[in-house]
Amino acid sequence: MVACLRPAMPVGRLALIALALSATVEFFRLVHTPWLDAFGLTLAGQLLLGRIFSLRNLLAYAVGIAVAAALDAVSRRPAR
Repeated sequence: MVACLRPAMPVGRLALIALALSATVEFFRLVHTPWLDAFGLTLAGQLLLGRIFSLRNLLAYAVGIAVAAALDAVSRRPAR
């Protein structure tokens, strides 16, 4: 989404922002308040926040972001 809003931003910076946003969402699952727990039980809450915290998810995010950043970097190279 950041790349759509700022297409001229360097790929590395986009990747760091994506990683920071995904890590923030993942760590946000460790916060428990009544209103947040109630939101987490809804379909929207499950889709946006997920249900449980997982370090594996952070690894999956990092791998996915690295692959997307590599593809983005290759697609930005000028044709020879």
